[in-house]
Amino acid sequence: MLLVEDEPVILRLLQVNFRLEGFQVDACSRGEEALRRAEANPPDAVILDVLLPGMNGFEVCERLRERPATASVPIVMVTAQAQDEDRARGYALGVQEYVTKPFEPAELVATVRGLIDAAG
Repeated sequence: MLLVEDEPVILRLLQVNFRLEGFQVDACSRGEEALRRAEANPPDAVILDVLLPGMNGFEVCERLRERPATASVPIVMVTAQAQDEDRARGYALGVQEYVTKPFEPAELVATVRGLIDAAG
């Protein structure tokens, strides 16, 4: 699993919750780094914030979908960007789920587990 979140507190919360549920977690805070990591070691799923320094989450999603190694990896956007047009853009780019902050960590873990199982 690859976590891409620039807020340290939220990143740590996600890391702890997913590790407690048995996930192997790789984490970073920038879109460019996420693409490098995903290409080098394609994850089972990506948790992706929209508002990132440099390349935003929509751009990261688009690039992940263009690359054969990551084209089918489940992507869940977790973001404060909750407007209908943001959601529509995410789904149009291939996001499986769009979760708005604040979120319930246990529900997010269950959502991701279901997506990985379905893709498996």
